[in-house]
Amino acid sequence: MEFLSQKGVEFTEKNIRTDLDAMQEMVKMGSQATPTTVIDGETIIGFDRDKISDKLGI
Repeated sequence: MEFLSQKGVEFTEKNIRTDLDAMQEMVKMGSQATPTTVIDGETIIGFDRDKISDKLGI
């Protein structure tokens, strides 16, 4: 999340440890790993700086 904040990107953070709905949402997307990032409907599992930057155009 620090990466997105540094780039001035607005995002919604969901904590799967405290939010059961968020955990279920992540599992429905096919992910059981964190971080899981969704950009324009595309799920990115793990921190992939290049892929995130490319999707956001930053």
